[in-house]
Amino acid sequence: MFLADDVILFPFRSILKVFHEIYKAAIEDIRAEADSIRLELSQLYLALESGAVSEDLFDARERVLLDRLDAIEEQRGMLGQEDEDDDEAEDDDEFEDDFEEQDDETEPEDE
Repeated sequence: MFLADDVILFPFRSILKVFHEIYKAAIEDIRAEADSIRLELSQLYLALESGAVSEDLFDARERVLLDRLDAIEEQRGMLGQEDEDDDEAEDDDEFEDDFEEQDDETEPEDE
C-alpha cells in the first residue's frame, strides 16, 4: 500500500521540490540585488563626501536607489522573507528531511 502511494505521489513531490528550488533561487536573486543597491548607496555617500558629485545629483541618485531598495524590501515582505536567514535554513533542512524520510520509506529493507 505504501509503495503504491509513493509511486502515485512521486511526481507531485518532485514538482514541489523543483518549485522550492526555484523559490530559493528567486530569494537569493532578490538578496543579491538588495546588496548591490546598498553597495551603490555606500559608494554614492563616499562620492558625496569626497566632492565627486554635487548635492543635487546625490539627492536624485539616492532617491532612485532608496526607492528601488524599498520595492525590494516590500517584495521580500510579500514572500515572507524578513531577514530571517536562520529560519530559512531551518525550513530548508526540514524540507530536505521530509524528502529523505520519504525516500527512506520507499527503500526496501534487507532482512
